[in-house]
Amino acid sequence: MAMERTAVNPVDWSLELGFNQGELVSGQTRTLYCSGQTAMDGEGRPQREGDMAAQLALSLDNLEAVLAGAGMSLANLVRLNVYTTDVDQLFPHYGVLAARLGAARVAPATTMLGVARLAVPGQMVELEGTAVA
Repeated sequence: MAMERTAVNPVDWSLELGFNQGELVSGQTRTLYCSGQTAMDGEGRPQREGDMAAQLALSLDNLEAVLAGAGMSLANLVRLNVYTTDVDQLFPHYGVLAARLGAARVAPATTMLGVARLAVPGQMVELEGTAVA
């Protein structure tokens, strides 16, 4: 079976910036490569400035929306990259992420990186995932 790629975009504002919210790759298995998800609304406007816990929760909601667009859920995550502008500020709120992953009975391979800034000013956390079904 040949590999087939399908764009997954529950919202379309990212197309203007030149990227898909996700890439569904089909073949022997289905693999979804998710672009980094931040605390943006459906029109691509930043939300919850200055609130790390709220940004983390909305970033996770947005990641789940991409997964759902491919018929997947958090349970399908095999890799999660967490980028933050302040690792120390993120840690007290990391339980939000851990609880939702735990509820999905998944513990994906994860990397957390502190970065100088994210692409959109005011954003403090970005979640990038890979899922397989």
